[in-house]
Amino acid sequence: MIHLVWIPKRRKKVLVGKIRDRIFEIFSELAIEKDWNIRALEVAPDHIHLFVEIHPTDAIFQVVKAFKGRSSNYLRKEFPELKKLPSLWTNSYFFSTAGNVAADTIERYINDPHHG
Repeated sequence: MIHLVWIPKRRKKVLVGKIRDRIFEIFSELAIEKDWNIRALEVAPDHIHLFVEIHPTDAIFQVVKAFKGRSSNYLRKEFPELKKLPSLWTNSYFFSTAGNVAADTIERYINDPHHG
């Protein structure tokens, strides 16, 4: 299991409303395709927390690339206002891996509306 965090370019607060809703759909579809299990997902206006179970053979950078790449592609086509940014996401991201004990803690953190 991996905990991922990344932000929109220039930390713009663009992940709101219909864009936010669409991110949940895009991520769910991708996870089903790849046979990944999203344990928790928080889409804040200026960052994303994703806690996901992946296959041991999947490289973390490829998982990030899949989520960021597909969401950027779809969202920028569907929401022209996002084209004002040079790219939707920054190149960077944070990740940490988690065993079973830490997994529960991470999941609670992401799902807690007060950590913001």
